[in-house]
Amino acid sequence: MHDFTAEDLIDCYRRGVFPMADARHDERLFLVDPVRRGIIPLDNFHVPRRLARTVRSDRFTVTADAAFAEVMRACASREAGREESWINDEILQLYTGLHQKGHAHSVECWKDGALVGGLYGVKLGAAFFGESMFSLERDASKVALVHLVARLIQGGFELLDTQFLTAHLARFGTVEIPRADYLKRLKRAIEKSASFYWPAPSGKAGISSSAPALGDTALAGALVGVTLATTPGTAAPGSLVLQLITQTS
Repeated sequence: MHDFTAEDLIDCYRRGVFPMADARHDERLFLVDPVRRGIIPLDNFHVPRRLARTVRSDRFTVTADAAFAEVMRACASREAGREESWINDEILQLYTGLHQKGHAHSVECWKDGALVGGLYGVKLGAAFFGESMFSLERDASKVALVHLVARLIQGGFELLDTQFLTAHLARFGTVEIPRADYLKRLKRAIEKSASFYWPAPSGKAGISSSAPALGDTALAGALVGVTLATTPGTAAPGSLVLQLITQTS
């Protein structure tokens, strides 16, 4: 694909398709339109007991949009435990552009100041499309996923798309639905608004100008009568994250 822009990428997601590359050094992209689609029902997200203990321990410092490009590069690297990757240079550039426009976000896990896990995805309306995750420490990517789901629930999202159903994702409640069903859910979700940040900055449901630079980690605990400050470096406590999830599942 030549001259593939961020706007073209957004249009792909609106139509229910997404780009991939055959290998990290392959310059070509192709569009994927799965016959069956993996989604995580946000009202039925399951946190395994052992993972819940890890989340509650706050072993990792969790941030959002503090290191988007670094997360993408880590997802594409061999160090993340995969010999090959579908994330090539063009995908890196395209999604970094989406992030700058407020349509793509990351969640990071840090330990002793080092990035040890995380994930990234695309936001459209009240839909979030999970793209990839990586982990250099046990459970780091899983903790990032739990924090992401709490953020999506609190922000009013209706659809969490995982693209495919894997054994790894199945333990969290991921299900597989037919393409036609997915497209109906997608249409409803992208016509609504949701906020990756809560409360929404300046009344907007997108990214704020300061949040990415500061590594915003705020979640509002309205469900439990607690509001977390948007102070840089202040991670949402794991106990609050789990409470936000369990109160909706």
